[in-house]
Amino acid sequence: MSTPDTSGPHRVLYIDDDEGLCRLIQRGLERRGFKVDCAYSGADGLARATSGGYEVVAIDHYMPGQDGLETMEQIRALPDAPPVVYVTGSDESRIAVAALKAGAADYVVKTTSDDFIDLLANALTQGVEGVRLKRERDAANAELKATNERLEAIVARQAVLLREVNHRVANSLQLVSSLVHMQGNAVADEASRAALRDTQARIGAIMQVHKRLYTSEDVEQVDVAEYLRGLVDELSQSLDAGGCRPILLKAEPLILSTDKTVALGVVVAELITNACKYAYAEAEFGEVRVTLTRTADGQAELAVEDDGVGFAPGGAKPKGTGLGQTVIAAMSRSLGSPVTFDPAHPKGARAVMQLSV
Repeated sequence: MSTPDTSGPHRVLYIDDDEGLCRLIQRGLERRGFKVDCAYSGADGLARATSGGYEVVAIDHYMPGQDGLETMEQIRALPDAPPVVYVTGSDESRIAVAALKAGAADYVVKTTSDDFIDLLANALTQGVEGVRLKRERDAANAELKATNERLEAIVARQAVLLREVNHRVANSLQLVSSLVHMQGNAVADEASRAALRDTQARIGAIMQVHKRLYTSEDVEQVDVAEYLRGLVDELSQSLDAGGCRPILLKAEPLILSTDKTVALGVVVAELITNACKYAYAEAEFGEVRVTLTRTADGQAELAVEDDGVGFAPGGAKPKGTGLGQTVIAAMSRSLGSPVTFDPAHPKGARAVMQLSV
């Protein structure tokens, strides 16, 4: 079916078996700016509507052969069917309701007065306008859908690229960690070897974040519990040569942004490394425990603790060169949560950090 030309007068098909009335209505509508063709039966109207070019159709109800409802049903089944205005008698409200339920755009009660032509002209104009608005709405929706699809494709592509970047960064950090480990094995000075092990632990903390990001669908957030499991495994391997005791982890589910997770990981790595080096005597057995729990106020608490020698009376600071404490202070500032040591811990040391989530 061809699309009607809407640049000129609206093209109307009027279907009514009363030829005299058809011509009367045709003249009345043309005086009001319409271009009108008449059909004198349902079959003739269907054939003309099928040929196309009409913006709106008006159908009288009573016609021999097939009535207006049957004719309207067949016209509405056409591809890109025009709207239909149904014409009924003054006492035929039941038929008007049936026509509207069957899909008529509007109905007009037929009378012998000029008001009928005016009402019909108004209904025909509104029918054409309704189609125009629907087409504009459909075009806008189609454009919006296409735009959304393009944006979704861009976002998906960026996510793939970002995962690839994280994959490459993680691989590069793994290579750097291996080189640091090799360098540590090559030097004889124990202080230098310890410093290289600390560096390897810090690299591992960052590397684990990138590993989680390239294996996750979400490249902006990290499951901290999963991340800590990977970090503890990494530290257990890298610090084993330095006399590290078993590291035990108990972590509840928690989602943090990537930046916060990196800072948190560096803090945990520093605390575990410090506990491995200083909590227990060289031949003494003991655990290092890491816990992550949700608190009653909806926040979270991170703790790294041991049962070692602890701190001297008077609140002496943890042992070390001071670099680790500087790193912990810097990372905790970025998280907005300082690391404190629990004075009520019965034996050893317990470092605690409160996290806002």
